[in-house]
Amino acid sequence: MKEFAFLSAGIKIILKDDRDGREQVLQYEGGIRSFVEFINKAKDVVHPEVIHIIRDIEKVSVEAALQYNDGYSENMLCFANYVNTTEGGTHLSGFRSALTRSINDYARKANILKDNDDNLSGDDVREGLTCVLSVKLEDPQFEGQTKTKLGNSDIRGIVDGVITEGLGVFFEENPSTAKKIIEKC
Repeated sequence: MKEFAFLSAGIKIILKDDRDGREQVLQYEGGIRSFVEFINKAKDVVHPEVIHIIRDIEKVSVEAALQYNDGYSENMLCFANYVNTTEGGTHLSGFRSALTRSINDYARKANILKDNDDNLSGDDVREGLTCVLSVKLEDPQFEGQTKTKLGNSDIRGIVDGVITEGLGVFFEENPSTAKKIIEKC
């Protein structure tokens, strides 16, 4: 229920136990941004602002919230139509390629990476990353009975494009945060 409340910004879920009158309200106005903040609450973050990207293309909605912390493990949660796709899928592939390319492109453009420096690897750019990625689409094609992996091939390119554009704009508008992220990577 908490996961659903995070994925549905502003929705209010009230859990009430009539036996003893206990009540819990789940409501997160910030949606998946609040989810990332919740996951990172006990961590030292590299940048205080959660990067939030949201865009609708054709009949697909792509939303991502990400923030880096000083740790070394990646914490990536992926959802397709509110289903937790624990094995990832095409949306995760699109996100990862866009993240790696966007960070390397900006690092070169800002002269943080020099001409003779190697590009940062996918593993490098995901160290310390906390991210929630949510896509909503018509006719999702899940692989396997448990719906743990999204298989729609067109989603990879859509997510890649949305994330590339969103990160590009964010890095241009927030160069000091971009530099901190690249230095962390």
